[in-house]
Amino acid sequence: MMTALAAPAHRRRPLPPRVAAPREPVDPARIGRRVLRRQARGMDAGVVEAALEEARFDARQASRYEDLADDLRGPAELAEWERIAALLAPRRRALYDPDTDDVVQAQLAVDAAAAVAREAELQEAARIAARADDLQALRELGTLEQTEPRHGDEAVRDELTRRAGSYVQPDVDAWLARALAAHRGHYADPAAREAAAGLLHPPVLAHAALLAALTQLVAGVDVDQLSFAARLATADSEAAGELAAFLTRAITPGNRA
Repeated sequence: MMTALAAPAHRRRPLPPRVAAPREPVDPARIGRRVLRRQARGMDAGVVEAALEEARFDARQASRYEDLADDLRGPAELAEWERIAALLAPRRRALYDPDTDDVVQAQLAVDAAAAVAREAELQEAARIAARADDLQALRELGTLEQTEPRHGDEAVRDELTRRAGSYVQPDVDAWLARALAAHRGHYADPAAREAAAGLLHPPVLAHAALLAALTQLVAGVDVDQLSFAARLATADSEAAGELAAFLTRAITPGNRA
């Protein structure tokens, strides 16, 4: 028997899917080179030459099998043995050390930079997901319009749309358009408004432009009376943008309300 505190299963709202975390792609060739370099550490030129001949023999054997035609690791290891052999050839008594191998160190620097970039992507994805959760909660409370937009909310808008199966979120779009038109939140910064032109979808930008022009045309107008602006922008964003530009040109200092 269901208790009074238990919620019916059909009323539970499922958790929205999160932004997929970017992952480092598996690279068999890179893995093969790493393993080979550890194996080659401390080898002299003679030992490396012997290992190279063995790798060449394995490559010839593998070429006989069609299922190995797409193998990436084997050819990469062979090429690395050849490179290390060429590196040691002029110094017959030298021992191979990946710590002093310029090619290896350059690759490690690239890998380190890529790891930093991936970590930044993970942190940004987590921030977007958390902010999307917050905005969704505010929508359900009916207080989204009282919320100040923040830097990066354009990406959050896209995340909310993705969670909804790519359906347009008219309330979020209207919220952003009103904030952009009124220079609220981070849109108080002219640089943020300029950046928005490349981040927001054309209907949102056209809606914001219409609102900005209409609120200049009619002093003290309530934006709730301008809901038609969103419909115009959605129906034809290009025409709505042209109308906004025309109204802006028409409003001169001498005839503004």
